[in-house]
Parts: sequence; C-alpha cells; structure tokens
Amino acid sequence: MLFPFSAPKASQGKSADIHGIRCGFNFVNCRRNAELLALGYEPPKAIRTGTSIVGIIYQDGVILGADTRATEGPIVSDKNCSKIHHLQGHIYCCGAGTAADTEMMTLMTSAELDLHQLNTGRQVPVVCASMLLRRTLFRYQGHIGAALVMGGVDRTGPQIYCIYPCGSNDKIPYAAMGSGTLAAMSVLEHSWRPDLNREQGKQLVREAISAGVFNDLGSGSNIDLCVITKKGAEYLRTDTIASEKGERLGKYGIKPNSTLVTSTSVLSLLVTDERTYGVGLFPSQSTVDDQQLETGGGQDSKGVEKEKEEEESLSGGSQKKSP
Repeated sequence: MLFPFSAPKASQGKSADIHGIRCGFNFVNCRRNAELLALGYEPPKAIRTGTSIVGIIYQDGVILGADTRATEGPIVSDKNCSKIHHLQGHIYCCGAGTAADTEMMTLMTSAELDLHQLNTGRQVPVVCASMLLRRTLFRYQGHIGAALVMGGVDRTGPQIYCIYPCGSNDKIPYAAMGSGTLAAMSVLEHSWRPDLNREQGKQLVREAISAGVFNDLGSGSNIDLCVITKKGAEYLRTDTIASEKGERLGKYGIKPNSTLVTSTSVLSLLVTDERTYGVGLFPSQSTVDDQQLETGGGQDSKGVEKEKEEEESLSGGSQKKSP
C-alpha cells in the first residue's frame, strides 16, 4: 500500500495504463448507486426479520432466549421452530433473519469449531466462534440474512456478542435483535443489572421476549431459554407459552334438518333437441376403420366419375355415326 505523498512518484514509474494509484477508501460504488438512482432504479428495501431474540449476562453465566414463530411474509409457517442453535457445549447462538441462512451458518461454524478443538486439544474460546461467524458474514457483504446473538462461558468469563449480517459485532452485557428489538431492549434497559441471579435473569428474559411478542406480529408462540454456566448448558425447550390460543366464546349448536325453509321454486325445462355421442372401445381400430372408409369412398367416387365419362363418350360417338 502506498501513502498519498508517494502516489504521484509511484504513478510516474508505472506504465501509462495505471493512473493515480492511491490508498484509502474507494467510493466507486457510491457513484454507481447515485447514477442508478438517477436513471430510475429503486434501491433495495429493508427486510423484516420477524423474530425476537435476547441474550443477557447474569452473575453466574449467560441466558439466551428466543420466540418460536417462523413467518413467510404475512403467513405463519411454523409455530414452534427452534431459534437457539448449538455451536459448542459452552457456546450457543440465537438466530434472526432467514431461517436457512441462520441454520447453515451455525452448522458450518459448529463443524469448524469442532475441528479447532480437535487440533488444539483445548476448549474453544467464545471470541473464536465470534471471529469465524464475522469472517463468513463479512465475506458475503450482507447477502447472508443472519443476525445473531451469541453467548457462552469460557475461562475469561461469560460473554455476549451481537453479530450483524454485514459482519460487524458488539460485545455488550445484554443484547436483543430481530423485529421485536425495540420492545425487548426497553425491558432490558429498564430492569437489567449485573448482580442478577439465575431465576431473576430467566424472568427478565421472559419479560423481554414477551414484550417483543406482544408488540410485533412477526414474533409469537412460545419462549425458549438456554442457560449457560461453567458447568455446562441447559436448553429449556418451550419454557413459557407467551401467546396462548384463544377460545371461542360463542357456542353454536344447530340440530340437523332444523334450517327454516323460507321459499321454494321449481323451474320447468323444455327439451328442444337431444344429441347422444358415443366413443368406441378401441380408439386405434376406429381410426383405422375411418381411414379405410375415407379411402374407399374416394375410390368409389373415382369409379363413378369414370363411368360417367364412358357414357358421355359412347353417346357422343353414336351421335357422330348417325349422319
């Protein structure tokens, strides 16, 4: 890399095809985007993730939480899907965004972490998992729709990482991502403190996820929790039912044949023409017969024409001989 003051000298020594070699940022894409907007192209729209995921640090470890609703636009495709993914025995990850992207990202990272543990022969640090996730996401420049909240406990203590689809990350004591972020973060900012015990931390995560569920249509159904400590991880599947199915208040008991008949009308139909159509049992044979009839009919017509010609010739010959 060349410094700005050395760029002109270096450009003189290079060939004539290379002009103005400089270091720093490149804004070619910004000019391209401005030209595309001027031509009438619409910029890409932001996509709603449709999820509420939360992670906090408490006095003994980490607690992760997520809802269980999966959506396809306005349609609820799955009411009880798992959004907390296993990376290692002491590292778990919550995923928001495209379900396939989050699933494959966590599967590939889990395999890489297993190989790392086999090669080094020691426990994988949490920061190593964060680095692998960030490298892959940054390589694809945000085209992988995976917003992750990763938590784990290693020899340095409990850690929470908030990893964005573009590859950036935040290391914070509590995090929330997904479409229910605003409601969940308001609960966390109001009630979180570093000396929370296990039950208080679980209750705080439940309240944060419930706030996201009740304030966002893309989140719903149940609440899953994962408690990670130095001793291991405890995955609590369907810990709480956030939005229960409502019951029908009105009861409709209509007996059979009890519908009231208000009027009766009969229409008389007059049949003017009746046609019946039949299909042969052997279609191939019927087609052959039809072809034979057509050829036979053609031969008969030719014969009739020949007879007429002979009669005309005879009659003409007799008229010529009479004089």
